[in-house]
Amino acid sequence: MIGNVLVALVALEHLWFLVLEMFLWQKPIGLKAFRQTPERAAVTATLAANQGLYNGFLAAGLIWSLIAPPALATPLREFFLSCVVVAGAFGAFTVSRRIFFLQAVPALLALLVGRYAS
Repeated sequence: MIGNVLVALVALEHLWFLVLEMFLWQKPIGLKAFRQTPERAAVTATLAANQGLYNGFLAAGLIWSLIAPPALATPLREFFLSCVVVAGAFGAFTVSRRIFFLQAVPALLALLVGRYAS
């Protein structure tokens, strides 16, 4: 139960990233969240939208893991959470360490709870 709640929270987080990156990138909340200037946001808006779409795919996979039959749910959950961890680690290495804490740590926690609670 706790594992599913954590997976749902990670999925919601990635849906929020989708909204921020695809629709709010150049708005005040997007500028603040990603520490962008309006000029830089305008130049990178297409790339951000693409990135947001990928975050949506991660969320979709996590949601799928919550509604899939039990035999499929665990491998789906572990695969998509692992993708989030890798993306968070890469983002931390290439962009900002805070990405690790915002993205990878919640996914790691969900992975660990799912692994040891079952």
